[in-house]
Amino acid sequence: MSVAGKVRAVTTLRLTEMKQRGEKIAMLTSYDYSMAKIVDAAGVDVILVGDSAANVMAGYETTLPITLDMMIYHARSVVRAVSRALVVVDLPFGTYQGNSKVALESAIRIMKETEADAVKIEGGEEILESVNRILSAGIPVMGHLGLTPQSIHKFGTYNVRAKEEAEAEKLVRDARLLEAAGCFGIVLEKIPAALAERVSKELKVPTIGIGAGGGVDGQVLVIHDMLGISNDFSPRFLRRYADLHGVMSEAVGNYVSDVKSCDFPNEKEQY
Repeated sequence: MSVAGKVRAVTTLRLTEMKQRGEKIAMLTSYDYSMAKIVDAAGVDVILVGDSAANVMAGYETTLPITLDMMIYHARSVVRAVSRALVVVDLPFGTYQGNSKVALESAIRIMKETEADAVKIEGGEEILESVNRILSAGIPVMGHLGLTPQSIHKFGTYNVRAKEEAEAEKLVRDARLLEAAGCFGIVLEKIPAALAERVSKELKVPTIGIGAGGGVDGQVLVIHDMLGISNDFSPRFLRRYADLHGVMSEAVGNYVSDVKSCDFPNEKEQY
């Protein structure tokens, strides 16, 4: 976005200010221009261009196959639509783990080629070197702890994380490390509500929950799940605000019927 263009109202600093005054943060995913335009205009504070695009846009079973080029494509489309929300882009699997130089190069590509506002990265102490290197370049970083979908083959399940004391304490330590490193916020996914509330109270930076209860500073959902476009995923934490799968299926069915019966187009719908 050019200097002469619109200035986005939501910044990383503003998110911290929202936490300080107890104002909840609304975050949703978007992957394309049309959807992002609706989401931004509706008042969402943060738009996540998530690697969940691998699931809902490309049909993969996990988030692992999506590439950096694919993420950049989706993010570039979203940024063009947004005038208010903070746009955060997931660093996909393989672009930051174990090599901080590659992590920095990946983050720089996202920032330069998409003009997004920040990147998100999964993990704690084990990826801290990558976090520090990205932050050293002045790129804002959002952390992600708890259930980290890029590690699905390590965990072997999408069940709730950090139910046992040892894993819970590690999550708390990791959250503190990410905050100390300079992350502006942390996503907490699918962990016990009491633990999420504890972390949120201990940190000065905002926490965004997904399946982490109401004691966090904000919430995030995958928009295809929330709108009922995807109807085969129904975890406890998901609230469906619409049934677009049903609406869209009926509309497409009616279109097919009208075309085949020669009802569409009629005389008023032609030149």
